[in-house]
Amino acid sequence: MRKRKLVIDYLDFASADEMEPLDQELVAAAIDAIKGSYSPYSHFRVGAALRLEDGTIVKGSNQENNAYPAGLCAERTAMFWAGANYPDKAFDSIAIVGSDENGICDNPATPCGECRQVMAEYQTKGGRPLKVILVGAKKIQKFSCVDDILPFIFDSLKSGEVF
Repeated sequence: MRKRKLVIDYLDFASADEMEPLDQELVAAAIDAIKGSYSPYSHFRVGAALRLEDGTIVKGSNQENNAYPAGLCAERTAMFWAGANYPDKAFDSIAIVGSDENGICDNPATPCGECRQVMAEYQTKGGRPLKVILVGAKKIQKFSCVDDILPFIFDSLKSGEVF
């Protein structure tokens, strides 16, 4: 038996003003994406903005349904739309922001397990790290790849490489 330790490095920002301009633009797009949220049941609105390798930004928002859980998270809305409309473009980065009736949540909204797994799939498909930016009103966290938020990615066909 061997004991192992998992260490995850990430950047912590007090606001988007501290970030590089491309990340600021992606955060602003995620915040704007909240406008498209259909969340009459939870009243928890989520926006996601996905930057493709060519710089294109695709936005998504959560979409709820009375027949729960027939809705879809903001992250998957953006990724599936981008995957369908830009099938040959790798994903570069994604920003995610959550909001309630008081506005953007103080702490970053983190993706659910399904969204993390879908991010991992697109990261593998693209052959490059997918950076993840989690946005809160009081702090923003930036991870260099999906592995940092889902360290034991399910992929029975993956050869074990880590980005």
